[in-house]
Amino acid sequence: MGISSLGVGSNILTQDVLDQLRAADEAKFVTPITTKITAETKKEDALEVIDASMKNFIDSITAVGTQALYDERKATVVGTSATVTAASNSDIQDFTINVTKLATKQIEQSGSFASDTDSVSATDGQINLNIDGQDFTIDYVAGTTLKELKDLINDVAGDKVDATVVQIGATDFRLFISSADTGTTQNITITDSTGTIDARLTTGLTAIQTGVDANFTFNGQAIIRTSNNITDLVTGLDITLKEVGTSTVSVAQNQDNVIAKIDSFVEKYNTAITELNKATKTSKDLADRGAFSAESTIKNMKQAIEDMFASVGGGVGSLSDYGFDIDKDGKMSVNKTTLEAKMDADMDNVQAFFSGGTFTKADLSTVTLTGAFVEMSTIVKRYTDSGETLDGLSDSISESVTDLNERKTKAMERLDARYEILKKQYAAYDLMISKFNSASSMFTEMANAQAAS
Repeated sequence: MGISSLGVGSNILTQDVLDQLRAADEAKFVTPITTKITAETKKEDALEVIDASMKNFIDSITAVGTQALYDERKATVVGTSATVTAASNSDIQDFTINVTKLATKQIEQSGSFASDTDSVSATDGQINLNIDGQDFTIDYVAGTTLKELKDLINDVAGDKVDATVVQIGATDFRLFISSADTGTTQNITITDSTGTIDARLTTGLTAIQTGVDANFTFNGQAIIRTSNNITDLVTGLDITLKEVGTSTVSVAQNQDNVIAKIDSFVEKYNTAITELNKATKTSKDLADRGAFSAESTIKNMKQAIEDMFASVGGGVGSLSDYGFDIDKDGKMSVNKTTLEAKMDADMDNVQAFFSGGTFTKADLSTVTLTGAFVEMSTIVKRYTDSGETLDGLSDSISESVTDLNERKTKAMERLDARYEILKKQYAAYDLMISKFNSASSMFTEMANAQAAS
């Protein structure tokens, strides 16, 4: 009969011996692979963070380098008579607006009814509502109430007028009709086509506000418009008249937005450099060592980004001339006073230096620049664009992890097979030792018995 537990027969070839042998083999054949998997996984995690920071970085570079940023306009209004918004690329200019009269809507009021449920006609009929020269035919039935007539008007002519019933007093309800638009052409009339509508809605209709045109001056020139919102006076300007009075308006390049985009660029640069410094850090302490401390690809990218600061500019200056600076820790900052002074002195040159165009030198000669941020974009995109360096590195690491996991699986399978065979061999050897021990004991007993006799 075989033994049920390894080592029972001999107390020599035990499971503990096999476990120790297995541990030694795993340390030799499996642990090195596991260590490599850990290192490659650390690279995967670090690269994911680097990739995200680099994508944000290239987006911030693009934002400062795009010509559209410098086409944006900002309208500054001093005074409360008007508000002004300026479309991109509209003319840079200063002007005054003096509002003498605001455009108003036409508002008509019916005669008084005791209730909004009062009938406006005893028979079926039809009325014609005219607004701004346009006729609207409104059919009604016998017993139609004042409230129902209001709904019919809104259903048929709601694009041109707004009808509502207002309770003036306990038994004083009136239909109010106001024009949707403003101006002198918004006259409202209601005529009875069939002679059955209550006269309080036709001849009893009275104007409580007359539609008038807006009157104002633009740089002293008298202007009349039917609306308080004016988009056809100066190309690219949306002007809204608010009240009688004078306002001065200055339309200029939106420098605030340029500075905001530069602030974002500086922030994203510092985030990217921080992650690259962390990933390439060398240290004797493994836990403190960067995932790419021995990886040339990431180190080269970091160096290329750091070198950009001094290399871009097209030979007519450097970023430091515009207030940019890199400290001893590699962090970027921008001196707003220096930057704003450059913008105030010659915004066209700032635009050309940053995003490309014609740059005028001190001697008044000109040179066409690619743009510092456009140059940066070209450099960084060699690493961040789809199919470029970072994508290739990511694919390489993924393939390495897959390969290492397959090698580890095969190594474990080989050890499983080997130790399954060893376990069976040990069981057989243990049984043999047990039999030898039993035979030895029997011979010893026989010898002892013979000696005793």
